[in-house]
Amino acid sequence: MLTIASRVDAMNRLGRAMADPTRSRILLALLEAPSYPAVLARELDLTRTNVSNHLSCLRGCGIIVAEPEGRRTRYEIADPHLTAALKALVDVTLAVDDNEVCLDPGCATPGCGPLAQTAGGESVSIDG
Repeated sequence: MLTIASRVDAMNRLGRAMADPTRSRILLALLEAPSYPAVLARELDLTRTNVSNHLSCLRGCGIIVAEPEGRRTRYEIADPHLTAALKALVDVTLAVDDNEVCLDPGCATPGCGPLAQTAGGESVSIDG
């Protein structure tokens, strides 16, 4: 059971993890699939040292875990619940962007769902 103090600590760790653009890019990549430092460096056009430093920070925050695989180490989000929460956060962030519509067709929030308002007040369907 999380106490108020541990909830605050968890929020602070998440905030620290996501406050850096490079760490956010790494987290987004790991939300897609587990990966390796060399692959992340290549895909994100970063140095392996830079990726390793950020992975260390994310591990220290408890956001990701390292799984040894022979001579390599695979990194992934620490918990499936955290993966779901981070994906939901990304979806919500996109939904409040003026250029995006809500991704949840069952959303009961005004302005969301299968119809969204354009800047001119016209309703448009998500399906196009």
